[in-house]
Amino acid sequence: MFKNYLKTAFRTLRKNVGFTVINILGLALGLATCLMIVLYVADELSYDRFNEKASRTYRVNEDLKFGNNNVLYAVAMPPLAQALKTDLPEVDEATRLKAAGGFHVKKGNESILEYGTVFADPSVFNVFTLPMINGNPATALKEPNTVVITETTAKKYFNSTNVVGKTLAIDNNQLLKITGVIKDLPKQSHFHFDFFMSMASWPDSRSPEWLRSDYNTYVVLKPGTDYKFFEKKLTALLKKYSESQMQTALHVNIADFEKSGSYFRLNLTPVTDIHLHSNRTGELGSNSSAQYVYIFSAIAIFILLIAGINFMNLSTARSASRAREVGVRKVLGSPRKYLIAQFLTESVLVTLAAAVIAFFTVLLLLPLFNQVSGKELVVGAQTLAWLLPALLLIVLVVGFAAGSYPAFFLSAFQPINVLSGKLAGGFKGSMLRSVLVVFQFSISIFLIIGTIVIYNQLNYIQTKNLGYNRNQVLVINNAFELGSHAKTFKNEVKQLQDVVNATLTGYLPTGKNRGTSIFYKEAAGDQKTALFPQSWRVDADYISTLGMKISAGRDFSTSMPTDSTGLVINETAAKFLGFSNPVNKTLYRNMDGTRDHVKAYHIIGVVKDFNFNSLRENISPMIFLMDEDSGNLSIRVNTTNLPALIDQIKTKWQGMTQSQFSYSFMDQDFDANYRAEQRTGTISIIFTVLAISIASLGLFGLAAYAAEQRTKEIGIRKVLGASVSAIVNTLSRDFIKLVLISIAITTPLAWYLMNKWLQDFAYRISIQWWVLVLAGAGAMLIAIVTVSFQSIKAALANPVNSLKNE
Repeated sequence: MFKNYLKTAFRTLRKNVGFTVINILGLALGLATCLMIVLYVADELSYDRFNEKASRTYRVNEDLKFGNNNVLYAVAMPPLAQALKTDLPEVDEATRLKAAGGFHVKKGNESILEYGTVFADPSVFNVFTLPMINGNPATALKEPNTVVITETTAKKYFNSTNVVGKTLAIDNNQLLKITGVIKDLPKQSHFHFDFFMSMASWPDSRSPEWLRSDYNTYVVLKPGTDYKFFEKKLTALLKKYSESQMQTALHVNIADFEKSGSYFRLNLTPVTDIHLHSNRTGELGSNSSAQYVYIFSAIAIFILLIAGINFMNLSTARSASRAREVGVRKVLGSPRKYLIAQFLTESVLVTLAAAVIAFFTVLLLLPLFNQVSGKELVVGAQTLAWLLPALLLIVLVVGFAAGSYPAFFLSAFQPINVLSGKLAGGFKGSMLRSVLVVFQFSISIFLIIGTIVIYNQLNYIQTKNLGYNRNQVLVINNAFELGSHAKTFKNEVKQLQDVVNATLTGYLPTGKNRGTSIFYKEAAGDQKTALFPQSWRVDADYISTLGMKISAGRDFSTSMPTDSTGLVINETAAKFLGFSNPVNKTLYRNMDGTRDHVKAYHIIGVVKDFNFNSLRENISPMIFLMDEDSGNLSIRVNTTNLPALIDQIKTKWQGMTQSQFSYSFMDQDFDANYRAEQRTGTISIIFTVLAISIASLGLFGLAAYAAEQRTKEIGIRKVLGASVSAIVNTLSRDFIKLVLISIAITTPLAWYLMNKWLQDFAYRISIQWWVLVLAGAGAMLIAIVTVSFQSIKAALANPVNSLKNE
């Protein structure tokens, strides 16, 4: 019986090869898109799940609100990890990580700059699953000046992983003893480091301070612990240890601090949530967003629905041509269940053929998708173990779902009605088919609107006046390597012909900077404290080099010795402090953590507000202090021959150090902050084009069948004198009505949902009316072109051919 189903199915599909191709191609496109999104989503959801204790591991965060300042930190206090283990019995283990920036490692006569460096407690191996190839994880990081390196790093420097006991020479000829080699971290980790140095090598790690946060702190809770209940205990722990220090430094206790509307809190983030649900100051890597997972998952489902709807529509549209077949089968005694099985077999066969094409399409296009999405997705044995069963399940679900309505619809025909010619066919014969076409184009219109909004928001971010000029700024990323020669290097670079100015500081408005300072409006008094989460150390050339504007007072000057105690604040800070004219006002800074020894600073100027973090965040109060910080050298240039200028700067660099010369451009560093949004925009455009293509493919097939079923009507109309345009209008009218309904339904919904997406940005566009009009007009144009092709073809046909059999 099943063999007969297959034979009949193949004959039917071959007989209607044009529509079989349309069905298979539409489903293949939909399935291929769905598969790629499934791979993307599976990769996003797998982050940090390689850790054996992932379900019990959490990162401790700090939330700080002080006046108008509200900062979310991914870091915590130096002594917190030990206090957690000592005071709270629910804690199984705790550890700290502290990013170490970059340093040079010597390899023969070569000096290689390495940025993947971190200080780690010995307990890091008890929290994270970092399989050790050589060495003892229990003792590897206990001693100062020891380091554990990854397998790739060991091979890079020694061509072997058997390197325990050997040493690495880093900056200032400091030697690090290798005490372990671990496997490379999986790509699906929220941090990636090649050098894990002992925390004992970092003196600050023993600091008892509870009023600053510098360490990414992780805790493993004992099995069965409710982390939300445990989180409440952190409040009492924080109060126990920080109360006295807060009283000493701020002359205020925690209760009074919170009564004023401020707070200082700890909370937990599950380690498996960090990649998709955390975007705090002090992250160890660049995280993604769950929002994109939801968006792409919805797009995958929608595109699969569009493809399935195409199949259902075309199958029911063919009802007239298969009605006689059903009637004859029923007269000859075929039960309805056999007819249903026949139609479902055809449906599953089409879906299976589409799935095979989709699978190989994914293999072919995956490298391109990786390039667009920034992923490294592969279809290996481990992936195939779940992908092939999932694909088979999709084939069965889509095949039965898409074929169910045609199967039950066609098998329900009454033989007497079919064989007597009473069965109505054609496009108007199914309300469900009309509803499905509306649904298809509603999805397409929504995707068009969403893509335009995302593109406009990204363009707004890239062109917005940020309060500084990031163009034509060359950044030497590791100027700190020059040590005492940094200032000399800066001065020599400034003498170059194509250099406008240069500034030496590690604080740049293209990243998440953090430098907290506490100032007071009065030398004594408890209610005049001002905590600045943004306190930047800059030189006298900073503001002019970056093209910022002074709105009141003046900039720093090297000719003014008193500027060593001068401050430049931004306009938001002036409002926060309550100064109508802040210039020449005095602020006081604690110098030893108490209110007994304060130093007076005078405000010399106010800089116009500029965006120094993501445009998702509002500008917060900040201050500039003229102080030494040689993290980077930022150089404003004025030349069209950048390679020649870079070579000149590199020559001067090499004359002062053997360290590697590393540079970037500020506009590129800024754009990197929005790489996730840029990739989302690109992928959204691709998926929108695919969705529209699939919907148009189905509409093309429906229009072809509508024209085919009305062939004789068209012939009669032409004989009676109807023009081509009138016939095209008659054939197209029903389809255009459905698209208009789609526009009316989708436009307000898309406007609402995209406005919700824009709420994540503190600085955002407003959705203009023309975006909605453009999306609707675009969908209408696509529908008209698709339908008109078949309509014009039918209208131009010779009526003799359609009427000669009558």
